[in-house]
Amino acid sequence: MTETVEIPPRSGTAFLLPAGATLTVIDPCGEQVSDLVAFAQADVREVISNGRTFDYEESMVLTTGNRLWSNRSRPMLEIVHDMVGRHDFLLTPCSEATFRHFYPGKPLHRGCLGNLAEALAPYGIAGDSIPTAFNIFMNVSVDGESGRLRVLPPLSKVNDSIRFRALMDLVIGMTACSAYDSNAGSFKPIQYAVTRD
Repeated sequence: MTETVEIPPRSGTAFLLPAGATLTVIDPCGEQVSDLVAFAQADVREVISNGRTFDYEESMVLTTGNRLWSNRSRPMLEIVHDMVGRHDFLLTPCSEATFRHFYPGKPLHRGCLGNLAEALAPYGIAGDSIPTAFNIFMNVSVDGESGRLRVLPPLSKVNDSIRFRALMDLVIGMTACSAYDSNAGSFKPIQYAVTRD
């Protein structure tokens, strides 16, 4: 495996991930979410899609063996190893508006949306083009009767990880999530490593 890179708490990054490469995302401290978005390198208007993924994978619980699909119905990433088995693909990246809505009286933060927008700008991707993220390690419960959503502490423990294989050349955006509820009330780093065949 190549060098492990650390994303500091409440920040984000972006990088190229070539087809065939593997991306391993690690929770070094436990209970920390990472928002992941993916764009086709050839045309960044092709973007990861939760709706297409739920449709083609026929499940909202995505883990080893599942693929994440684009808005053009092409597979972008395959989950090849998952130590946690609980992630979210329903909720949008947190933003300053999220903090105003859910955390009145707490300091404002630009959130994952702002961090992703800054990191992805060099690739020609604007904030309004950022889709619903695949929220790695995020634990969201959906009540079967009411449909009500609850954000619970992540199930990830120290050094738990998930590994993806790129199925096309991609631009990846990732964060160490900034929202209080998503991360059990504290903010920690996220690590990742890319291995090329």
